[in-house]
Amino acid sequence: MQGARILLVEDDEILRDLLGRNLTVRGHDVSIAEDARSALAYLCATPFDLIVLDINLPDQTGWEVLRTALREGWLHPRDIDGGGQKLPVVVLSAVRVSPHRLEEFHPLAYLPKPFPMDALLRLAAEAARRRETGSGQGERGQRSPRVL
Repeated sequence: MQGARILLVEDDEILRDLLGRNLTVRGHDVSIAEDARSALAYLCATPFDLIVLDINLPDQTGWEVLRTALREGWLHPRDIDGGGQKLPVVVLSAVRVSPHRLEEFHPLAYLPKPFPMDALLRLAAEAARRRETGSGQGERGQRSPRVL
């Protein structure tokens, strides 16, 4: 199975390197951005199967990144495994994320820091499977994001 194309957006260098290495060693094609500006540059040029997005970035919030990507048409909600229309985004945050934000953007999952590495690796493997099978394109209702 071919790995997923993943955009990893994390400003903490140690965590960014740890996540990037763990995803890469499992066969995923990982692009890395350390701030919102870099993330938006990737999103306007490259389609991704999964975006792993820290909310607290130095130049903008992750929510602003999502809002811009949606407005510009670089990111679209998908029906993911019958789970309803969701953005192919895993939200990372060291601070509590309001339910309102999760309802506004419908990310695939929310991982509060610190989180178990296997939770992220499982989501990446699911993205790779969706890429292989071409699933994730239908239309269904909306559900809450998974909090792992």
